[in-house]
Formats: sequence, C-alpha cells, structure tokens
Amino acid sequence: MTAQRLARPDATEYAPFYAGYVAGVPEGDVLDLLERALEETTRLLGAVPEARGDFAYAPGKWTLKEVVGHVVDAERVFSYRALRFARGDTTPLAAFDENAWAPNSGARARTLADLLGEYRAVRAATLALLHSLPAGADLRRGTASGREISVRALAWIIAGHERHHLRLIRERYLD
Repeated sequence: MTAQRLARPDATEYAPFYAGYVAGVPEGDVLDLLERALEETTRLLGAVPEARGDFAYAPGKWTLKEVVGHVVDAERVFSYRALRFARGDTTPLAAFDENAWAPNSGARARTLADLLGEYRAVRAATLALLHSLPAGADLRRGTASGREISVRALAWIIAGHERHHLRLIRERYLD
C-alpha cells in the first residue's frame, strides 16, 4: 500500500459529519499516522492509573474506560465498513448509536489495561486490512448511515476519530 493510494479523501467521499475528523488528521501517509497513533495511545493510556478509568468529567458523561471502549467499537465499525466496501459489497449498512452501545459495552467492569489490549488488537487488524487492499479498492464506495463513503475516507475517519478522543482525554480526563 502506498501513501498515494490512501491520499486524503475529498469532501464528496464522506458525509459532512465526518469533515472535522478528516480535517483533524495531519498531512502524510494515513497508514503511518495510524501506526504512530497506536504507539502514542498505548503510551498515553498505559501510564494512566487504573483508578482513573472510572472517572467521568461530568455527570452523565462516559467514564474514561467507556471512551476507550467507544474508540475501539467505532474503529471496528469503520473497519468493517471498509472491508465490505473494499470487497465490492454495496449492501447499505446501518448506522450505529454509540450512546446506546457505551452502557452495554461492559467497559466499566473491565480494566484499562484490558481495554488497551483490545485497542491494540483492533488497530493491528485495521492496519492489516488497509495494508492488504488491492489497487483501486481504497476508492470503492458504499453506503453507511444513509450516506455514501469511500474506503480511504474510512481510514482517515478512523485516524481523525481517535485524534479527537485523545484530545478530549487529555483535556477532560487526565488533568
């Protein structure tokens, strides 16, 4: 896989909702950025005391564990969409409701270390998928949440979504 094949998607390749995630990713090879983010996230969350995992910065907000679980869940969903569309499957895919998923994830009953291990496994699977795409598969599109989206846009959204939540973790959970 080359950086050329996963160039930054243009705005026609994803719903406007995702524009902030895509814009929040610096220029460069998104695969390299995802690999570096794996190291950064592992380093950041690996240094957090376990007791901090149950912290929520305000009533009704997710705990740190639930945020980590959400990042993992979202990456799984986005990667699954990328897999389906890369393989030429154009069956429309439903949206997912992260606010319904979080309390049902069981994240509060897990350790941060366990969630971080799952994050690393999911990221490794995402990278393996993206590295294995045949030529042209990154430009294939499908419909998810009622909107057309490309495979390469999903890679950039994964990167941007994680960056968004890491910023919030630093600002609201680790101060």
